[in-house]
Amino acid sequence: MSKYQAYPQVKLDSRDWPDKVIEKAPIWCSVDLRDGNQALAVPMNVDQKLKMFDLLVELGFKEIEVGFPSASQIEFDFIRRLVDENRIPDGVTLQVLTQAREHLIRRTFESLKGVKKAILHLYNSTSTLQRKVTFNKSKEEIKTIAIEGTKLVADLLGEVEGTDIRLEYSPESFTGTELDYALDVCESVIDVWNPDKRGPVIINLPATVEMSTPNIYADQIEWFHKSLKRRDQVILSLHTHNDRGTGVAATELALMAGADRVEGTLFGNGERTGNLDIVTVALNMFSQGIDPELDFHELSKVEAIYEECTNMTIHPRHPYAGELVFTAFSGSHQDAIKKGMDRMEQDSMIHWEVPYLPIDPRDIGKSYEAIIRINSQSGKGGVSYILDREFALKLPKAMHPSVGKVVNAVSDSLVKELKPQEIYEIFSKEFVNKQEPFRILSYDITSSVGDKVACKAKTEFKGEIFEIQGEGNGPLSAFIQAMHVHHWNGFQIENFSEQSIGGGTETEAAAYIQIKDNMGRTFWGAGRNTDSTAASLLALVSAFNRSQG
Repeated sequence: MSKYQAYPQVKLDSRDWPDKVIEKAPIWCSVDLRDGNQALAVPMNVDQKLKMFDLLVELGFKEIEVGFPSASQIEFDFIRRLVDENRIPDGVTLQVLTQAREHLIRRTFESLKGVKKAILHLYNSTSTLQRKVTFNKSKEEIKTIAIEGTKLVADLLGEVEGTDIRLEYSPESFTGTELDYALDVCESVIDVWNPDKRGPVIINLPATVEMSTPNIYADQIEWFHKSLKRRDQVILSLHTHNDRGTGVAATELALMAGADRVEGTLFGNGERTGNLDIVTVALNMFSQGIDPELDFHELSKVEAIYEECTNMTIHPRHPYAGELVFTAFSGSHQDAIKKGMDRMEQDSMIHWEVPYLPIDPRDIGKSYEAIIRINSQSGKGGVSYILDREFALKLPKAMHPSVGKVVNAVSDSLVKELKPQEIYEIFSKEFVNKQEPFRILSYDITSSVGDKVACKAKTEFKGEIFEIQGEGNGPLSAFIQAMHVHHWNGFQIENFSEQSIGGGTETEAAAYIQIKDNMGRTFWGAGRNTDSTAASLLALVSAFNRSQG
């Protein structure tokens, strides 16, 4: 493995960040319209950019990097349209990107005329590899590029009178740059900008390529945070990519290490494996009781606009946003979720405590309908959850295994996931109001001696008509006694429960009965009818018919 070498660790006398926690939202800056846009196979057109900009404003972003106006005419025209059509709300600052090259800086200033507030994001690459391979320049020459670019920005401020311009500087490929050298370049930029005169400068430390484990990036940020001479005049900013798949973790640890600001994109769209996913970081904070100061309560709407504007598709397992992230197929998971949801409702709990669900899906506009979905891996809890949530059928707990087994067998045979309506139809066909081989054609319940009731019924069994009658403590026991008279007495009732479904004139009764035959086998049946007695008798007959199969 001599082809690759380990990334060097940072020498810190002490580390404070491992003991820190994130307590508040950072300053957020969306770079969807620039970094995200340049990573698209087909970049957004102006109308798509406008729609994305409006979405970002609606979500609560106060700083939005809208483009690289010196890079192309469409970038320039988009910024001018925002300005000329008064599309920039008060409190929202446009950010524009430019390399530290004179003609690009001048063109960038042209795009900003008439803007009330702007951040001019200046960058040049400082990494060892870029210095050696791309530019063939010394450290001093690279630092001079940053200094001269900053001087020109300061000199051109007078060309946009009435515009409050702040400077952001990025030593591009910071994670590939020696720390002391990156600090030297940034300190030189800060000195030229002179925060005492022009206000704080944003120093953005990008993991342009993610090269190390997240803890090392946090060490780098803490080292920088502690080493800056004018730390109180610097807004320390992060810009992580996701080459190692740990962009979110790197950002969260770096916030603990002293950073103030985060740049990223919705759902992590960006070059290669992507940029930081701001949605994930923000909702991670939300799950810890921290106000992220971004509004994702209608996340499905955000997803739809994002996909429309970028022609990208959000992965079904994407944190928080994916179609399947609040879905459980595993039987044990489904059972735990159902119990947690039931407990939340019954106990009116303040804090969210549902197994396997880090947040309440309703808080981001998601539906409970998708939490539990059924396939051959699913269990009894999931099936009963669907029947309860979707169809108001509150099956007794003892019935769950029997129903789950039947539904899972169907899913297994079809080799597919079952939709709620399909689950309901399987349950109805197999358990509810079964009429073969035994059925009730009519019945009559009357008072008898004492507390007894009498039942007379006309029935059909295997095509033959029978008149039966019996007595009991209630209609159900009287009917069972009548069945026993005709020697259909190979069972006894093990469980019985009932419920009401709906309300008003639409109310129905549902009954659930489990019987045990003389061989010790148990069978469940269910009955539904507008009359509760009829529902109970139908449930009994359904269980009896299932025992005959």
